[in-house]
Amino acid sequence: MSETFTKTMARNIFYGGSLFFILVFLGLSFHTTRVLPERDHRENINEDVILGKKLWEDNNCIGCHTLMGEGAYFAPELANVYDRFGKNKEAIKAFIKSRPANGIPGRRSMPQFNFSEEELEALAEFLKWTSEIDDGNWPPNIQG
Repeated sequence: MSETFTKTMARNIFYGGSLFFILVFLGLSFHTTRVLPERDHRENINEDVILGKKLWEDNNCIGCHTLMGEGAYFAPELANVYDRFGKNKEAIKAFIKSRPANGIPGRRSMPQFNFSEEELEALAEFLKWTSEIDDGNWPPNIQG
């Protein structure tokens, strides 16, 4: 290869590479628009799920927990908490209710939010709903 690298060669590499990656981007975008409707389960949303999501946001749960990998990594992932608790909403509600009022000295711990029974049911229903999302096997282990 005794040729020198010319401007024409550089331009051809730039345009060829740009065209290639534009085609890859369009292909992946098309694939995503075809696959997402199959993974959607919006028909399972009810009033409890909506209230649970509102409680999740109002109490800034994502400030400590992650949900499908999004959020803070201070506390466990909650996308699979329903599975972790044996698909038992009562166990989730009991865990949330059992948090000590002032936390555990010297340890990071979840605060006591003093949720009503209706709010606990809604939060457990929201966590159940999130566990049913086809999230591509995230998180990779049951511990979160």
